[in-house]
Amino acid sequence: MAVRSKDEEELRKLSIEMRLLEQTAETLQQRISMMNAAITDLTYASMTLEGIEQEKENAELLVPIGGSSYVKAKLAAPDKVVVGIGAGVSIEKTVAEAKALFKERLEELQKTMGSAQQQFAQVAERINSSRNRLESLLTSVREGKTPGDV
Repeated sequence: MAVRSKDEEELRKLSIEMRLLEQTAETLQQRISMMNAAITDLTYASMTLEGIEQEKENAELLVPIGGSSYVKAKLAAPDKVVVGIGAGVSIEKTVAEAKALFKERLEELQKTMGSAQQQFAQVAERINSSRNRLESLLTSVREGKTPGDV
């Protein structure tokens, strides 16, 4: 009977560990998703800068305002871009400086995302390992076997 309660205690601990691992995996997935969105945003911004570089002053542009809608605008300074640097602060940069900044941000995001993906893979591996052990213990408890029989 003592063996059975030991198995049940291990089952309880494994169940708690599984919940924590699943929450960690979910958090990592959310971070990866947010980083993917930021990477997409920076990629579009870089592509837009490439296009703007080809334009001349007073070129007429269609600027997206959301909902598949656009407003016509004239390009006043094709060599200048206002770039957000965080905390609601923006500064003016040349197109070349902005492109370099975007490239740097993209590289950092990709590096961070690679790390998060690696962490996710490790957590997923631990979840699978714990799940297998949990199933084995459940079978053991149901059948009344001792841990040595598992």
